[in-house]
Amino acid sequence: MAFKPANNIQDLQYFGEFGGVNPSISDSSTYTFLSAKTMFDTFEGNADGCYLYSRHSTPSNLYLGEALAAMEATETANVSASGMGAITATILQLCGAGDHVISSRTIYGGTYAFFKNFTPRFNIKTTFVDITKLDSVEAAITKNTKVLYCESVSNPLLEVADIKGLSEIAKKHGLKLVVDNTFSPLSISPATLGADIVIHSLTKFINGSSDTVGGVVCGTQEFINNLRNVNDGASMLLGSTMDSLRAASILKNLRTLHIRMQQHSKNGLFLAERFEADGLKTVYPGLKSHPSYELFKSMMNEAYGFGGMLTIDVGSLEKANELMELMQHRNLGYLAVSLGFYKTLFSAPGSSTSSEIPEDEQKEMGLSDGLIRFSIGLDADINRTYKMMRTCMIDVGILELQKA
Repeated sequence: MAFKPANNIQDLQYFGEFGGVNPSISDSSTYTFLSAKTMFDTFEGNADGCYLYSRHSTPSNLYLGEALAAMEATETANVSASGMGAITATILQLCGAGDHVISSRTIYGGTYAFFKNFTPRFNIKTTFVDITKLDSVEAAITKNTKVLYCESVSNPLLEVADIKGLSEIAKKHGLKLVVDNTFSPLSISPATLGADIVIHSLTKFINGSSDTVGGVVCGTQEFINNLRNVNDGASMLLGSTMDSLRAASILKNLRTLHIRMQQHSKNGLFLAERFEADGLKTVYPGLKSHPSYELFKSMMNEAYGFGGMLTIDVGSLEKANELMELMQHRNLGYLAVSLGFYKTLFSAPGSSTSSEIPEDEQKEMGLSDGLIRFSIGLDADINRTYKMMRTCMIDVGILELQKA
């Protein structure tokens, strides 16, 4: 039977303490034991089903982790207080002083800053490469390389990683392939394509309501146990713990992710096709003009489409800001960072979510001042939205009136 990520989530059955259709929330920071020996065994990791302290784990967090592992087809998962909490713990668990990371050059600005500015404090070095060129990736490997890191669909340029190809390189050289799948939940399943570890910012599409910050690391039982180890586990010792109430909230939203992703993708493709037809420089993985269109198609779970992220380039930051302010004024979306909300969100990443990347490196990778990143919302009448957006573009001089 073909892998069905949404089915894997829906088929999980968790009942509450009193028969509730949602599992009970464990609203405790610490847990009692019937014997001192059980407490000792739990500290040593030898007491299955017992809970010690909520920084280590909680029933609510484990429910969410199991559901996310089912979605990503990994053995298990560990949730964290943020996406960066998931990323930093993973890298610091896999790498030590003298080790080397190869990362995609186009990644979320916070991740870039962690690799570029923070990990060198621990003598962990990173080489940034064009992840779409497998020969460049392999050429960057050294005897100290431990990790290949990429995003399935990169932030903000929407470059697509060849996960199977990267996995072959990683296995050949004994490396761990870590894939951030935040932009393409359900659409792409990196673990089934060979990724060792899959990360998400749960803040985005998975939660979907812009009211919660969270992250997850999906991987083998052995790796997740290492992250949680009380002696040297990065998740345990760095303390990026998700609150049980938030875990329960995200789990409930996760049940509708498949419906939301279908609508995000449907609306994203509709707008991308029309923006491109209008002559705008449009990037969207579902456009045949995208250099990795065929690659994405070969990897995707077709029912969930090409995702809800697209970019257009309007030529200058001044024009980008003028357009975004007008679209917000006309209630077509919000001038805000993040993504995955029911309402369309837009921002100029060069001066926001990618501002940590120096300007010369932004230009080298093709991140221009006039680039606008859209997280397309769940609009019921996307054609109406398109017409109103087009009017805004005409009003600020990005499109000409005669093309209407």
